[in-house]
Amino acid sequence: MNDQGRPEASEKLELLLVTGMSGAGKTAATAALDDIGWFVVDNLPPSLLMDLVTTVTQRTDLRRVAVVADVRGGVFFGELRGALDRLTEQGYRPTVLFLEAGNEALVRRFESARRPHPLQGGGRILEAIEREREELASLRVAADVVIDTSLLNPHELASRVRSAFSAPEETGLRAIVISFGFKYGLPVDADLVADMRFLPNPHWVPHLRPQNGQDLEVSDYVLAQAGAEDFLEHYSELVAMVAPGYLHEGKRFVTIGIGCTGGKHRSVAMSEALAQRLRKQGIETLVVHRDLGRE
Repeated sequence: MNDQGRPEASEKLELLLVTGMSGAGKTAATAALDDIGWFVVDNLPPSLLMDLVTTVTQRTDLRRVAVVADVRGGVFFGELRGALDRLTEQGYRPTVLFLEAGNEALVRRFESARRPHPLQGGGRILEAIEREREELASLRVAADVVIDTSLLNPHELASRVRSAFSAPEETGLRAIVISFGFKYGLPVDADLVADMRFLPNPHWVPHLRPQNGQDLEVSDYVLAQAGAEDFLEHYSELVAMVAPGYLHEGKRFVTIGIGCTGGKHRSVAMSEALAQRLRKQGIETLVVHRDLGRE
């Protein structure tokens, strides 16, 4: 409350900006937001953002509003940075969800849909994607939540969105722990990355090789190795240590990548164990096994 007893802006409205690469899944993401109670406005010119907030706060009882803004807005999209600054000046701190995908995945999606990229004109799809990536670079860096949809189907993306943006029982840090294999590349949406290749690899134990880190025998083997429990203890303490700082800076979401060689044994087992510890600390945590089954 302010000195006059009126609610502060941050108490009135939770504002989410959904943006990112064309073809990265904004339609599926906004459908998921709608399902969990967000009021979604698609392709709003950024210059009207402040007008929308004023209308919503003064004339409705809506408290969770998501706005989709991307390069479809053409010349208006360039006004987005200034619009966000004006919102901040008025006491609103929008959360930014950025949907990402690799060039190969985006090209494949546009070609299968048989529709042009918004920036394509008479050129090639790949050139348009690269141009869009450059235009969105500053938003990508400043985003609170980045979801790489390259390997996600619409149902998996919807699950990630629901996990991140369902109404929390209390305000606190939320975490997504992603297991991955280094041979398939780092997860581009990770804020923190840890390497489990310091642990012995169950791949070289014949009876464990066909199993994965979700199987009890593999999990017990990994967690019994020297350094495994120490890592979990200290890394969970690290996340707890930075959580207040993230929240103070308005960042309510953290994505943690846990990697091993192939993303099948060590990273999977350690991701599950880390998630358990984070939940005990009161951090709502979702586990995603990015590369499980790719071998």
